[in-house]
Amino acid sequence: MIDIQLLRDNPERVREAIARKKFDCDLDLVLELDARRRIQIGEFEALRSQQKSANQEMAALPKGSPEFLAKVKEMKELSAKVKELELATKEIEELWMERFLTVPNLPDPSVPDGKSEDDNEVFSTWGDAGDCSPHAKAHYDIENFDKAIDFPRGVKVTGAGFPFYIGSMARLVRALIQFFLDEARKGGYTELMTPLVVNEESATATGQLPDKEGQMYVIPSQGLYMIPTAEVPVTNFFRDEIIDAKDLPLKRCAYTPCFRREAGSWGKDVRGLNRLHQFDKVELVQWSHPEKSFEELDQLREHSEKLLQKLELPYRVLLMCSKDIGFPHAKQYDLEVWAAGQGRWLEVSSCSNFTDFQARRAGIRFREEAGAKPQTVHTLNGSALAIPRTLAAILENNLQEDGSIRIPKVLEPWFGGDRLVLGE
Repeated sequence: MIDIQLLRDNPERVREAIARKKFDCDLDLVLELDARRRIQIGEFEALRSQQKSANQEMAALPKGSPEFLAKVKEMKELSAKVKELELATKEIEELWMERFLTVPNLPDPSVPDGKSEDDNEVFSTWGDAGDCSPHAKAHYDIENFDKAIDFPRGVKVTGAGFPFYIGSMARLVRALIQFFLDEARKGGYTELMTPLVVNEESATATGQLPDKEGQMYVIPSQGLYMIPTAEVPVTNFFRDEIIDAKDLPLKRCAYTPCFRREAGSWGKDVRGLNRLHQFDKVELVQWSHPEKSFEELDQLREHSEKLLQKLELPYRVLLMCSKDIGFPHAKQYDLEVWAAGQGRWLEVSSCSNFTDFQARRAGIRFREEAGAKPQTVHTLNGSALAIPRTLAAILENNLQEDGSIRIPKVLEPWFGGDRLVLGE
């Protein structure tokens, strides 16, 4: 969440910043409820103080005396009023928080204005699409693809978007995961193995709730959510904790399956590996000092770029425009890999700075030194990388005349060879 004091002091500045994004919220109602809750809290605290004073006065009176009995009656009346006001205060607090959670993060001034994804800026490019295999074809059209990644049996066992990876294809997925994790370790990230389900508080802290309820798989009887990304459990690792400034930036990474209900359009854009409901991803998360978070965002993005370079995959970096960045995002880069068979770009990573938005919700703070007032950290995350579309690009860009797939050299130690034959 944003700083409530910023909204109180500069409502027009906040209003103008939010107008740059695609999310609607009623700031006037938020401010009205905030004013009401502050009055209510003040009245409640004053009455509690009065109750405390009356209790001290009663303790000093002789038990059974007329003054004592009168004070007992007064205390009963005060207690009833305190309970009534406590309930009213809780109700206005919950109503205010419900509305305050609809306020998105403010875009950083460096984020370009735009009306849609068409206005995202190409920040940089790497590689030559012309260097891809002359035999490239869409991965789902490669001969024996269905013997390496089985969608029909996934539908039988679970439903659409939950494929089986078979034999050497499963080994290639595992090689990618191992490569990504080892590179993260070299980059100073400590690996975590995380829960695959989170509670409502965790999903709210990172901004999945209340913005993306419809995209998450829910376990209603337990009040739990299947994770859409490892960002959620990893960011909450330090929830409600205070970190020493000397430890910043803190870096963590995690490999997890990810679960998303989101339904895409029909057609080639969602065929094969292009969009799945369960997919594998390695995620990078950082907790940073506010003065250094944008510098560290660049470093995080460069880490993901180097993975694509080592995989020999042409890619481009998009600086996302104001109407295309997410609800909790202050600034966002997307990395898109070139898929030669489909002749189009596929997103494989988003690298984002959430400034203090997630950390305020999660109560993650730091102290510059012992005894200093705690400050809110900045959180960042980036995919490094999402497996399915990266895999699609490898299959398409490295397809050989005989139908085999050339394995990128950097993956050979984990894969155990330089060629993949689909169906083996």
